[in-house]
Amino acid sequence: MGAPNTLKFQCKCGTVTGTIEQATPAEGDYVVCHCSDCQAVPRHLGAAERILDEHGGTALYQSRCARLKIASGKDRLAGLHMTDKPTLRWYATCCDTPMFNTYATGKLPYVTTLLANCDAEGRAALGEPVGHLFLDDAPGDTSGLKPLSMNALLRRFFKRLIKDLFSGDRRRNPLFDSKTLEPIAVPRRLTPAERQAAGGT
Repeated sequence: MGAPNTLKFQCKCGTVTGTIEQATPAEGDYVVCHCSDCQAVPRHLGAAERILDEHGGTALYQSRCARLKIASGKDRLAGLHMTDKPTLRWYATCCDTPMFNTYATGKLPYVTTLLANCDAEGRAALGEPVGHLFLDDAPGDTSGLKPLSMNALLRRFFKRLIKDLFSGDRRRNPLFDSKTLEPIAVPRRLTPAERQAAGGT
């Protein structure tokens, strides 16, 4: 049994492992995103069955970046840019498992962890999702799902952002160099053909 309020994660093959500390509803946001890019990433990596729900949703937990602790497999992490947008999508190269979403650099501090890779006990402690993002992109009948706007999510995120900026915690994100705030692995940008094949925008 793990420490209280610790969310354990691992990639499909178990090479990349770690935890999110202080993972509670008060310390982060559990949301489900249905945007076309969140659907396209696992399709591109062959991980749609593991990651996406029946409405193309990806369960996510957005937390302060210094709460992320990588225990093993850090050298197997790589990043993808789906488009020119600054979202950086991290995956485990050992088994092509989508793992995290971040900003393109560590200058805007947050880590969003894909909950499909997390232990059931830790997920249960997060309760119900705050809401669902980009339901217009979701297939099927979503009338029973609670919508959440990006503006509402950003307002919730802003308090954590301020804490990370003024505490110096943005330099304690294991996915970015503490001095330069550049990603630990040079990201790859998908080609238009790759995005089209995966159903991205």
